[in-house]
Amino acid sequence: MRRERLSWEDVDRLIAHLIPQFATSFEAMVLITRGGIVPGGMLAEALGIENVLTASVDFPFEARRQAAKLLAWPQFIQFPDDAQLAAKSVLVVDDVWGSGRTITAVKNRVQAAGGRPSTCVLHFNPYRNLFGSARPDYYAAVTDAHIVYPWEGGRGLDKVLLDQPEP
Repeated sequence: MRRERLSWEDVDRLIAHLIPQFATSFEAMVLITRGGIVPGGMLAEALGIENVLTASVDFPFEARRQAAKLLAWPQFIQFPDDAQLAAKSVLVVDDVWGSGRTITAVKNRVQAAGGRPSTCVLHFNPYRNLFGSARPDYYAAVTDAHIVYPWEGGRGLDKVLLDQPEP
Protein backbone atom coordinates (compact mmCIF):
# COMPACT_ATOMS: atom_id res chain seq x y z
CA MET A 1 0.00 0.00 0.00
CA ARG A 2 1.25 3.43 -0.89
CA ARG A 3 2.09 5.65 2.10
CA GLU A 4 1.96 9.42 2.18
CA ARG A 5 3.52 11.42 5.02
CA LEU A 6 2.02 14.86 5.59
CA SER A 7 3.59 17.97 7.09
CA TRP A 8 1.86 20.47 9.35
CA GLU A 9 1.66 22.79 6.34
CA ASP A 10 -0.20 20.06 4.42
CA VAL A 11 -2.68 19.76 7.30
CA ASP A 12 -3.14 23.55 7.39
CA ARG A 13 -4.01 23.46 3.67
CA LEU A 14 -6.53 20.65 4.21
CA ILE A 15 -8.20 22.57 7.06
CA ALA A 16 -8.29 25.71 4.89
CA HIS A 17 -9.96 23.65 2.14
CA LEU A 18 -12.62 22.39 4.56
CA ILE A 19 -13.63 25.71 6.15
CA PRO A 20 -15.52 27.19 3.16
CA GLN A 21 -17.49 23.93 2.72
CA PHE A 22 -19.49 24.44 5.92
CA ALA A 23 -22.81 25.99 4.93
CA THR A 24 -24.21 25.64 8.43
CA SER A 25 -23.01 26.31 11.95
CA PHE A 26 -22.66 23.56 14.51
CA GLU A 27 -23.70 23.63 18.15
CA ALA A 28 -21.36 20.79 19.13
CA MET A 29 -18.49 18.75 17.81
CA VAL A 30 -17.62 15.12 18.56
CA LEU A 31 -13.96 14.24 17.99
CA ILE A 32 -13.22 10.58 17.40
CA THR A 33 -10.17 9.51 19.39
CA ARG A 34 -7.39 9.47 18.55
CA GLY A 35 -7.26 10.54 14.91
CA GLY A 36 -9.93 13.23 15.11
CA ILE A 37 -8.49 15.12 18.07
CA VAL A 38 -5.98 17.31 16.22
CA PRO A 39 -8.01 18.15 13.10
CA GLY A 40 -11.13 18.54 15.25
CA GLY A 41 -9.36 20.96 17.55
CA MET A 42 -8.16 22.99 14.58
CA LEU A 43 -11.67 23.07 13.11
CA ALA A 44 -13.28 23.94 16.47
CA GLU A 45 -10.97 26.92 16.77
CA ALA A 46 -11.54 28.06 13.18
CA LEU A 47 -15.33 27.62 13.36
CA GLY A 48 -15.74 28.99 16.89
CA ILE A 49 -17.26 25.76 18.24
CA GLU A 50 -16.97 25.70 22.03
CA ASN A 51 -18.93 22.53 22.84
CA VAL A 52 -16.22 19.96 21.94
CA LEU A 53 -16.77 16.34 23.02
CA THR A 54 -14.95 13.05 22.39
CA ALA A 55 -15.93 9.53 21.41
CA SER A 56 -13.75 6.45 21.62
CA VAL A 57 -14.78 3.37 19.65
CA ASP A 58 -13.32 -0.11 19.44
CA PHE A 59 -14.20 -2.95 17.10
CA PRO A 60 -13.19 -6.13 18.94
CA PHE A 61 -12.44 -9.13 16.80
CA GLU A 62 -11.14 -12.65 16.99
CA ALA A 63 -7.55 -12.59 15.74
CA ARG A 64 -7.92 -15.92 13.93
CA ARG A 65 -10.67 -14.64 11.65
CA GLN A 66 -10.09 -11.47 9.63
CA ALA A 67 -13.73 -11.49 8.46
CA ALA A 68 -14.88 -11.27 12.08
CA LYS A 69 -13.06 -7.94 12.37
CA LEU A 70 -15.29 -6.43 9.69
CA LEU A 71 -18.50 -7.83 11.16
CA ALA A 72 -17.91 -6.87 14.81
CA TRP A 73 -20.30 -4.53 16.58
CA PRO A 74 -18.71 -1.34 17.84
CA GLN A 75 -17.84 -1.04 21.51
CA PHE A 76 -18.12 2.55 22.74
CA ILE A 77 -15.40 3.03 25.31
CA GLN A 78 -16.26 6.71 25.78
CA PHE A 79 -19.21 8.68 24.44
CA PRO A 80 -20.98 11.95 25.32
CA ASP A 81 -24.20 11.81 27.29
CA ASP A 82 -27.34 11.93 25.11
CA ALA A 83 -28.37 15.25 26.69
CA GLN A 84 -25.21 16.87 25.28
CA LEU A 85 -26.26 15.90 21.74
CA ALA A 86 -30.07 15.97 21.70
CA ALA A 87 -31.61 18.50 19.30
CA LYS A 88 -28.16 19.85 18.34
CA SER A 89 -26.38 20.16 15.03
CA VAL A 90 -23.23 18.06 15.63
CA LEU A 91 -20.07 17.85 13.54
CA VAL A 92 -18.41 14.43 13.90
CA VAL A 93 -14.68 14.65 13.07
CA ASP A 94 -12.02 12.04 12.34
CA ASP A 95 -8.79 12.15 10.39
CA VAL A 96 -9.70 9.64 7.67
CA TRP A 97 -12.71 7.70 6.38
CA GLY A 98 -11.19 4.37 5.40
CA SER A 99 -13.72 1.59 5.83
CA GLY A 100 -16.12 4.14 7.34
CA ARG A 101 -17.07 1.87 10.24
CA THR A 102 -15.93 4.10 13.10
CA ILE A 103 -17.33 7.42 11.92
CA THR A 104 -20.58 5.77 10.81
CA ALA A 105 -20.99 4.13 14.23
CA VAL A 106 -20.47 7.50 15.94
CA LYS A 107 -22.80 9.28 13.51
CA ASN A 108 -25.53 6.70 14.15
CA ARG A 109 -25.12 6.98 17.92
CA VAL A 110 -25.35 10.80 17.75
CA GLN A 111 -28.51 10.42 15.67
CA ALA A 112 -29.95 7.92 18.15
CA ALA A 113 -29.34 10.49 20.91
CA GLY A 114 -31.49 12.98 19.00
CA GLY A 115 -28.64 14.96 17.46
CA ARG A 116 -28.32 16.01 13.83
CA PRO A 117 -24.87 14.69 12.85
CA SER A 118 -22.68 15.66 9.90
CA THR A 119 -19.41 13.85 9.26
CA CYS A 120 -16.06 15.46 8.46
CA VAL A 121 -12.62 14.00 7.69
CA LEU A 122 -9.39 15.23 6.21
CA HIS A 123 -9.12 12.24 3.84
CA PHE A 124 -11.76 10.04 2.23
CA ASN A 125 -10.65 6.67 0.82
CA PRO A 126 -13.51 5.47 -1.43
CA TYR A 127 -11.58 2.32 -2.31
CA ARG A 128 -11.81 0.96 1.26
CA ASN A 129 -15.34 2.25 2.00
CA LEU A 130 -17.66 -0.50 3.27
CA PHE A 131 -20.81 1.62 2.96
CA GLY A 132 -21.47 1.67 -0.78
CA SER A 133 -22.15 5.19 -1.99
CA ALA A 134 -22.07 6.68 1.53
CA ARG A 135 -19.34 9.24 2.04
CA PRO A 136 -18.41 11.95 4.52
CA ASP A 137 -20.50 15.11 4.40
CA TYR A 138 -17.28 17.13 4.37
CA TYR A 139 -13.78 16.05 3.33
CA ALA A 140 -10.67 17.82 2.15
CA ALA A 141 -9.10 15.20 -0.12
CA VAL A 142 -9.66 11.79 -1.74
CA THR A 143 -6.87 9.24 -1.47
CA ASP A 144 -5.98 5.60 -1.94
CA ALA A 145 -2.86 5.92 0.23
CA HIS A 146 -2.19 5.19 3.87
CA ILE A 147 -1.82 8.70 5.28
CA VAL A 148 0.69 9.39 8.04
CA TYR A 149 -0.19 12.63 9.78
CA PRO A 150 2.46 14.78 11.49
CA TRP A 151 1.05 13.93 14.94
CA GLU A 152 1.51 10.19 14.32
CA GLY A 153 4.53 7.96 14.47
CA GLY A 154 7.98 8.63 15.79
CA ARG A 155 6.80 10.71 18.74
CA GLY A 156 5.56 8.07 21.15
CA LEU A 157 7.01 7.17 24.52
CA ASP A 158 9.00 4.33 22.95
CA LYS A 159 10.69 6.81 20.60
CA VAL A 160 11.44 9.26 23.40
CA LEU A 161 12.98 6.53 25.55
CA LEU A 162 15.08 5.25 22.63
CA ASP A 163 16.45 8.74 22.06
CA GLN A 164 17.67 9.09 25.66
CA PRO A 165 21.42 8.78 26.21
CA GLU A 166 22.47 5.78 28.26
CA PRO A 167 23.77 6.53 31.80
